[in-house]
Amino acid sequence: MSPKIKAILLNFLGFAILFLVARIAFGFLFNIDRLYLALGAAIIASILAPKFAVVDGSSKILMKWIFIKGFREI
Repeated sequence: MSPKIKAILLNFLGFAILFLVARIAFGFLFNIDRLYLALGAAIIASILAPKFAVVDGSSKILMKWIFIKGFREI
C-alpha cells in the first residue's frame, strides 16, 4: 500500500471516529434535529481530527494535530 493511500485512510479514520463520538455525545446532550447534530459533529470532528500528509519525494507520513506542536513522523 502506498504512503499516499495510508495517509488518506488515516485521515478518514481520524475524522470518522471523532465524528461518531461527537454525534453520539451531542445526541445525548441536546434535543435538536438530526441534521444539525450531524453538522455540528462534522464541524467539531474536522477541527479536532489529526491531519496526515506524505512528504514529496519520500515515503514519510507526517501528522499535524492541534494538540501537538509541530509535525510528527509516522
